[in-house]
Amino acid sequence: MSEKQKVVLAYSGGLDTSIIIPWLKENFDYEVIAMAADVGQGEELEPVKEKAIKSGAGKIYIEDLKKEFVEDFVFPVLKAGAVYEGKYLLGTSFARPVIAKRLVEIAEKEGAVAVAHGATGKGNDQVRFELTVKALNPHLKIIAPWRMWDIKSREDAIDYALARNIPVPVTKEHPYSMDRNLWHLSHEGGDLEDPRNEPGDHLYLICNPPHKAPDEAEYVEIYFEKGIPVKVNNKEYDSVELIQILNEIGAKHGIGIADMIENRLVGMKSRGVYETPGGTILYNAHAILESLTLDRATFQYKQQVAIKYAELVYDGKWYTPLREALAAFVDSTQRSVTGWVKLKLYKGNCIPAGVDSPYSLYDMELATFGQDDVYNQKDAEGFINLFGLPLKVQALLREKGKDA
Repeated sequence: MSEKQKVVLAYSGGLDTSIIIPWLKENFDYEVIAMAADVGQGEELEPVKEKAIKSGAGKIYIEDLKKEFVEDFVFPVLKAGAVYEGKYLLGTSFARPVIAKRLVEIAEKEGAVAVAHGATGKGNDQVRFELTVKALNPHLKIIAPWRMWDIKSREDAIDYALARNIPVPVTKEHPYSMDRNLWHLSHEGGDLEDPRNEPGDHLYLICNPPHKAPDEAEYVEIYFEKGIPVKVNNKEYDSVELIQILNEIGAKHGIGIADMIENRLVGMKSRGVYETPGGTILYNAHAILESLTLDRATFQYKQQVAIKYAELVYDGKWYTPLREALAAFVDSTQRSVTGWVKLKLYKGNCIPAGVDSPYSLYDMELATFGQDDVYNQKDAEGFINLFGLPLKVQALLREKGKDA
């Protein structure tokens, strides 16, 4: 009797993946191997291991991906300054390719013929998982149960789980869909689906709501080397620890709460509430340092690149030639982005409180409104005459009645 073919499931122990293991066993003649990725969700994963086996998995891998997640995915996006639609710091978006990459690696190690995930047919994550799989191993079959089964809602999923004695971490009374990792915590669903509803304080699991944050401000100083943060308050941390400490500091002061209506890749709008305390501090600090160290043309062109970079990451196009080319451009801009930035944190606000760099392009002698011996103000006259020449020519043409 030949061995069963294998499928590797991206497993979290949450509602969707909790019911996928028995569903795969009921509908496919595969051995199910689960893979739980630790990207800093802050949960003990040993119970996940037991739960997967009890649900019918033949084996489970628990993979610590925190360092790879931060250094190979978070920091490149931070250096790019990429923000989706002005608010979203891409916390879920760039976690999916690192998880899918390991999913492919385990599938290859196990000789699996397929991989599976718990992303719904309405969301972005199905695209992010599957584009990564296609880019890294185009021979693997991809199974997406939410696009195949008769379960139509989270309530149906809960009923399916209860009928099979599978414990789930949500109830019909608390139906939020949440995704947490080292970078952020996202909230969707439930009463958030009506954009007229204000999020209640009970929603926030990381950050203090700003009105409950301390009445005393706190200063934090961050040191960057070539665009990468390496020190907080003059103390060096490894990449994971650095984000953890900034999460603690930022959460205390209500930093990093974003409530937005976003345009999903699949064509619909959705409402999400995000908590990204440490990431928000880093984005603010990095932008301030770049304002000091990048010339005008590079700074402004990089802002355009950041928009496209964010779109690529959001759309699941991490392993694409364009994303890699933009990353190379970003890296070249970061050679001078070294120095320290001080921020004042107060009730949800990151207030600039000082910046310095050995590569600073700011010259106090040039910028001063006081007397100086460096800048000849008369030189501006010729510049303005040349800069405004096209406007003058157009105005003269209008006087002759020949303006188009």
